[in-house]
Amino acid sequence: MTIRKAIGEISLLGGHPALDFVNTVDSRGERWDPEFLNSYSDLIIWARRLHVIDDEEQRTLLSLAAKAPSEAERELIRARQLREILHRIFLTEANDEAVSERDLGLLNDVARRAQAKRRLVIVDATIEWRHSPADHLDAVATRVCWLAVDLLTSRRDRRPIRACEGRNCGWLFLDHSRNGHRRWCSDSTCGSHTRVRKFRALRAK
Repeated sequence: MTIRKAIGEISLLGGHPALDFVNTVDSRGERWDPEFLNSYSDLIIWARRLHVIDDEEQRTLLSLAAKAPSEAERELIRARQLREILHRIFLTEANDEAVSERDLGLLNDVARRAQAKRRLVIVDATIEWRHSPADHLDAVATRVCWLAVDLLTSRRDRRPIRACEGRNCGWLFLDHSRNGHRRWCSDSTCGSHTRVRKFRALRAK
């Protein structure tokens, strides 16, 4: 029997929280599964692990979810829908394709809500954007959306997004390799498995 990993155990290989959010589906290759965001608490555990929220915000959101489980479930579904929109948009960069106007419109809708929950504050005599307190069940999704928007709009100033070429993977990551031609999310997993399959295929000839 295969033991599936919990959300707190999955690898963080994207190099950016928005990409790690997209990678909360184990396989995006020939098959699609398993899903790691199976409950609202999974979403909160992931967000705390990636420092999208802090400890106090985690307690607040879990308390809100316990009081309104149906609403929390709806927000989980919306978060997963956002994840798939982001995956499609990020994948266009990896594949050097054009972004769908429909997907961009859907992201714009979430981004406008995310912007409404940000405010300007003074920190050490410097004006900065800060998120409003996480006292609403869509806090994680709106924060992830803003992280994704920041990543998308900084393309000229960062490393490119790639899609893992490993069989049954498809995870996305920022390519920080020296030559800019990284092929796998992890050389020790997908890279190693690919080399083993190629070796066995050659031996079988």
